[in-house]
Amino acid sequence: AMADPSSFASPSCCLTRHLYLRCRVDFGARALRGTAAFTARAEREALRRLVLDTKDVQVFKVTVNGQEAKFAFGEKHSFKGTPLEITLPFELRRGQEAIVEISFESSPKSSALQWFSPEQTSGKKHPFLFSQCQATHCRAIFPCQDTPAVKLTYCAEISVPKELVALMSAKRDGEVPDPEDCSRKIYRFSQNVPIPCYLVALVVGALESRKIGPRTLVWAEKELVDKSAYEFAETEAMLKTAEDLAGPYVWGQYDLLVLPPSFPYGGMENPCLTFVTPTLLVSVTLIKVIAHEISHSWTGNLVTNKTWEHFWYVLNEGHTVYLERRIGGRLFGEQFRHFKALGGWRELQNTINTFGEKNPVTNLVPNLEGVDLDTVYSSVPYEKGFALLFHLEQLLGGPDVFMGFLKSYIQQFAYKSIVTEDWKKCLYTYFKDKVDVLDKVDWNAWFYTPGMPPVKPTYDMTLANACVALSQRWIKAKECDLGSFSSADLKEMSSHQLIEFLGLLLLEDPLPVSHVQRMQQVYDFNAINNSEIRFRWLSLCIKSKWEAAIPLALKMATDQGRMKFTRPLFRDLYNFDKSRDLTVKTFLEHRASMHPVTSMLVGKDLNLDQ
Repeated sequence: AMADPSSFASPSCCLTRHLYLRCRVDFGARALRGTAAFTARAEREALRRLVLDTKDVQVFKVTVNGQEAKFAFGEKHSFKGTPLEITLPFELRRGQEAIVEISFESSPKSSALQWFSPEQTSGKKHPFLFSQCQATHCRAIFPCQDTPAVKLTYCAEISVPKELVALMSAKRDGEVPDPEDCSRKIYRFSQNVPIPCYLVALVVGALESRKIGPRTLVWAEKELVDKSAYEFAETEAMLKTAEDLAGPYVWGQYDLLVLPPSFPYGGMENPCLTFVTPTLLVSVTLIKVIAHEISHSWTGNLVTNKTWEHFWYVLNEGHTVYLERRIGGRLFGEQFRHFKALGGWRELQNTINTFGEKNPVTNLVPNLEGVDLDTVYSSVPYEKGFALLFHLEQLLGGPDVFMGFLKSYIQQFAYKSIVTEDWKKCLYTYFKDKVDVLDKVDWNAWFYTPGMPPVKPTYDMTLANACVALSQRWIKAKECDLGSFSSADLKEMSSHQLIEFLGLLLLEDPLPVSHVQRMQQVYDFNAINNSEIRFRWLSLCIKSKWEAAIPLALKMATDQGRMKFTRPLFRDLYNFDKSRDLTVKTFLEHRASMHPVTSMLVGKDLNLDQ
């Protein structure tokens, strides 16, 4: 079996198939303390040891079927953590199962957890905690086989202060008073669909919910819950569209949780409970993110990749973006789908400009030996993966024909973990009458070559033309032409088109400062709160070295922590000589309240940490 370069576990010797997690959330110590009991099955004869991933976790005791077992930590690795080597007190035969129970405590500096003091929350009264385990941070909560090659079911009992609510990526099984402490209660959960560890998720806070559909509650702090319920009202329609395209939704509940602003991603597809950033509440891309996370219920969560090299790429994110855009096409028409696809191609150009076109991390299937996954996270897997599928759709007979393939692929590999070769075999089998067409695809260039894809798909330009025309007018304008622009330029343009207009300008050399000043005068972009527009507008201003934008860009970089916005804003501000010192100072002031992964990456971007 192929080894996962990001994990110490060896699932070919022993597989953890179920987890029973019992723990206590201690806000004072900023730690989770408890036991993780794995049902482990020997995959070979005479098994005497089990190796698990850990990172900054203490282990107090290990038992196997109730008998105490010897354990030792191996050598610590810079980002992978430390292997935990457990010696079984007896031999296991191949296929035999045992319960391995580990008493553990997480560290206050765990990279998987962000702890908030009451003043950092909207309500200001109670503390808050959330986890983010993708890609390899589950090991920073409890010892586990932290690789997507392993899928397990789980149930959990979580003790929290009784005024708070705990939620997990699982079915809610009620709550009971904590028999050991009357000021606390225990929430119970079960997840009966096998999932990789990175989808184990926990949140604890003063959360309220609103029902917005037959299988959907929206959860948020009281201050945001009604706005969230209103903004996410379309969720059930999107779920139905996705089921229509991809087959039945197998997870039962589909809840949404709106996190504090420091949540590092747009969304995270935790099963039964999608995590989302509050920046979506002021964004037109809300539909895109929710459609994306819903799509993961099939691609990623149901069909999973064996290692991150494949996982991230075609098989997880590429397919998910494809399905997300098909949902968008059903809801808003085929021209809109093409417009979004073209925006994705531009996003890919932008990312490849940042990394460099020879950089091996821009491969669709990269080599991740010795690579810290957090440092290579980008739009490449999403957009290069999507471009391949969009290209194949056009080669093989259009959207409906291709969706037929996607559906059969999902049915064939549901509940399994696979690699890119499995997907390709499935494609060739399904389209056995079109093998000549498939053989013309330069697979090697698509999968293993850095930079832009070898072929650009065809895009319907109807909605993009206005964006291209207006951006070209600004790029070609001389000082004396600036009077020709007026607010009427934007009259016919949707927010989606404004995002695209600004995105096109960001691909070019910076505009003269006189141009961005005039743009503010006629379009008043500073007054727009939409996060996607605001982010691109402020990036444009800083790249054009307009000093008046510095405080606005710093504010956006620190008021929220979505990495898609925060990292590029900090990077651009740092590269502008006039704002460099203030940027470093601002980062250092905010660092303690930032998400641990965001803080680590921005620290590297600003050359403060090696």
